[in-house]
Amino acid sequence: MAVSGWFVVLLAAGAIPVVLAGDGAPTMLVLWLVLVGALSALDLILAGSPRSVTLHRSVPARLRLGETAQSRLLITNTGRRTLRAIVRDAWEPSAGARSQRTRLVIPAGERREVLGQLTPFRRGERRAAHVTLRSFGPLRLAARQATLSAPATLRVLPAFNSRKHLPSRLARLRELDGRTSVMIRGQGTEFDSLREYVRGDDVRSIDWRATARRDDLVVRTWRPERDRRVVIIIDSGRTSAARIDNEPRIDTAYESALLLAALASRAGDRVDVLIYDRRVRGRVQGATGADLLSRLVDTMAPVDPELIEMDWAAVPALVRSVTSQRSLVVLATSIDAPGASRGLLSVLPQLTRTHTVLVSSVTDPTVLGAAADRGDRSAVYRAAAAERALLDISRVSAAIRQLGADVVTGSPSDLPPALADRYLALKAAGRL
Repeated sequence: MAVSGWFVVLLAAGAIPVVLAGDGAPTMLVLWLVLVGALSALDLILAGSPRSVTLHRSVPARLRLGETAQSRLLITNTGRRTLRAIVRDAWEPSAGARSQRTRLVIPAGERREVLGQLTPFRRGERRAAHVTLRSFGPLRLAARQATLSAPATLRVLPAFNSRKHLPSRLARLRELDGRTSVMIRGQGTEFDSLREYVRGDDVRSIDWRATARRDDLVVRTWRPERDRRVVIIIDSGRTSAARIDNEPRIDTAYESALLLAALASRAGDRVDVLIYDRRVRGRVQGATGADLLSRLVDTMAPVDPELIEMDWAAVPALVRSVTSQRSLVVLATSIDAPGASRGLLSVLPQLTRTHTVLVSSVTDPTVLGAAADRGDRSAVYRAAAAERALLDISRVSAAIRQLGADVVTGSPSDLPPALADRYLALKAAGRL
């Protein structure tokens, strides 16, 4: 049972007859309380039962982060009395429901629709488990209340805001594929044709047999290789939970992986993605084209960081379980703390011996801003701390390069296109 504001008003109004009653005030107070109680009991009896309803909920199965979806809740009154109710559709706060309480009047045997707007501000599974109905009587003094089960799940996918960079990178990829053979440099690419030697060509590309037949220096030309392997491993350990520019590190890693996967797939390469800390939290293998991105966002959506250390010692075996051929291995992790990067540095020699390795790490733009600020004494101390943080990143980056890998860093908005650009540079140089 619940009481309304009208019950409180009616109860407070009894102060007037109690004061006017004079010596009979105690008797008047009892009579007034009995009257209010009787009216409330009658109102409660005449109220429609909140359990005599059927609920049907309709929400989209998937939604991209930042978009808005409409939820529909159909309430059918199966009782014999009119239902005068307040309906509370209890979505969790991160679902971003704009209005969760709705007043309805549903005559017996009829149905009403409750519409709601959902704008989630967190990725993952957003759920609603129950609907609460508070049914008032015709006097609206008292109400019956019941909480009914009406489960629903909305999967919020990564935003993939970096897709705006995809057209320009695809244009560069088409330019790369359409280059003349003279402009393609480097070894390790697919053989295309023969042509005469010109100054500036790599002497290692000279075809001596063809040169002997034609009496002119002849070089082999190469075209960008296709059907290569790109293995992306996303660190879902404790360091990926840190928020950079109001975004978790792991979400930036997802954005980078989605852009790189879309680009590499269009380039004809095979992309495999694993989300790992001490166990495989998500795996996408063997997908191509549109199916690749669809499976990626579905796999990434429910995975949040675990507050445990990343097990870097298992990563070489994890890569071997995906492919045995030479591949581009992208490690999306954090390199801002030398102590936390020891595990990464210890396994890089095993990876670089067989694969081309890229380490991708997001940097905090506020650190760069703090390092440049010298306005007052407090700012100088902050600048000193920021310089120390940048120095740590530089030291770890230098150690990674010394071990044969490469490093790509950037702010949350800059890292995805920077990683895509590095992939295109490696492809143009024939290093994949």
